[in-house]
Amino acid sequence: MVLDNLGSSLRGTLNDLRGKSRISEEDVEGVVKEIQRSLIQADVDIALVQDLSDSIEGRALDEEPPAGTSARDWVLRIVYEELVELLGESTDLPLENQTILLAGLYGSGKTTTAAKMAWWFSKKGLRPAVIQTDTDRPGAYDQAKQMADNAEVDFYGDPDENDPVKIAMEGLEETADADVRIVDTAGRDGLNEDLIDQIERIETAVDPDRNLLVLDAAMGQSAKDQAQEFERAIGIDGVAITKLDGTAKGGGALAAVNETDSTIAFLGTGETVKDIERFESSSFVSRLLGMGDIDQLAERVERAMEEAQEEDEDWDPEDMLEGKFTLRDMKKQMDAMNRMGPLDQVMDMIPGMGGGMMDQLPDDAMDMTEERMRDFEVVMDSMTEEELENPRIIGASRTKRIARGSGKPEERIRELLQQHKMMDQTLQQFQGMGDADMERMMQQMQQQGGGPGGMGGMGGGGGGNPFN
Repeated sequence: MVLDNLGSSLRGTLNDLRGKSRISEEDVEGVVKEIQRSLIQADVDIALVQDLSDSIEGRALDEEPPAGTSARDWVLRIVYEELVELLGESTDLPLENQTILLAGLYGSGKTTTAAKMAWWFSKKGLRPAVIQTDTDRPGAYDQAKQMADNAEVDFYGDPDENDPVKIAMEGLEETADADVRIVDTAGRDGLNEDLIDQIERIETAVDPDRNLLVLDAAMGQSAKDQAQEFERAIGIDGVAITKLDGTAKGGGALAAVNETDSTIAFLGTGETVKDIERFESSSFVSRLLGMGDIDQLAERVERAMEEAQEEDEDWDPEDMLEGKFTLRDMKKQMDAMNRMGPLDQVMDMIPGMGGGMMDQLPDDAMDMTEERMRDFEVVMDSMTEEELENPRIIGASRTKRIARGSGKPEERIRELLQQHKMMDQTLQQFQGMGDADMERMMQQMQQQGGGPGGMGGMGGGGGGNPFN
């Protein structure tokens, strides 16, 4: 996850307060110093770090915690609230007809972001289209078209036209049936007069509802200057921060936005068109501090299950709660999990799993788990229809045959069968449960998410303050 080192460091410092009912000035100083060190390493501006640490220290020492609240939970709440305030509100981006103009420098990820945003809007029930106007960068048209095809959204561009304004105008006409038009523009190594002039002409012709600046997370503190320059040129309504999956400097880009008049609209968290999130500061900070993000998790689960069902209309996931659970069902579930994104990102969204528990796992634990899942898929591909429907018939001789066919050791086949048995037993517990029972169970999971220390309902924040 983005800024994982920052999150691990903060969680480790806060865990040092476990078991304490009162917090001393020395404790607060230790927490604040660690926060300062972590934020500076994440490339957050030093002046901003000082303001944030002063606020945390002042509140921790001056405010009286609610009765029964441990020292750790009180400081955690303060850190959470101050970080949420630092990152600010999300960019206003209603789900309605609109035209969005993307701006940014070379290498910021505009073209990829255009397709990602279009995919995101399509999953919200809208019909989006990408309009590619970059006539400067070789391959820009081909890349944009390929990305739009991957996102399965409408696309317009003209590789033979040299006037970006003309392409933009024709693109609006050709995509008139779209609900959301995303106009991708050219970039430069720096914001020079040529780029400003071109963007201003496109903006005048397109008359967008929103201008979004695309920032590379690796820019660090220099993102602040870039945001201010684009703000002066065309006015920025929001920012999409890209490549947050591979940089330790993301804090600079995130915090820099707060020092302009901009807000954050989207986060790019990977290379595929699905690796995009609508930014919500409460959810982001909640995951950062190991408190999970139930809303984002639920959205990914629902989307993944729908996609898996679209590919096989005869498969209904609700059948698993009413009858037997087969290996075919298990394979569909694994396929849905793969669609949810990298396993470490998914685990970050589960209350209690993104914090200390995840930090204690070996570095290669996620890779080993994903490798195991891939092995299971290969094994199931080597099974007969009868075996997939009734795994109880798989004995020693069938195990040997499946092992030969899949190229996997027999132990892996036995692991798969044991995993299936455990999942089947778990699902049987859900059979016959009503909506009220399910809701009570989810509430219990959220309350347990914080682990030791009595964090109560803090694990289930999602889109709101988990401390409310």
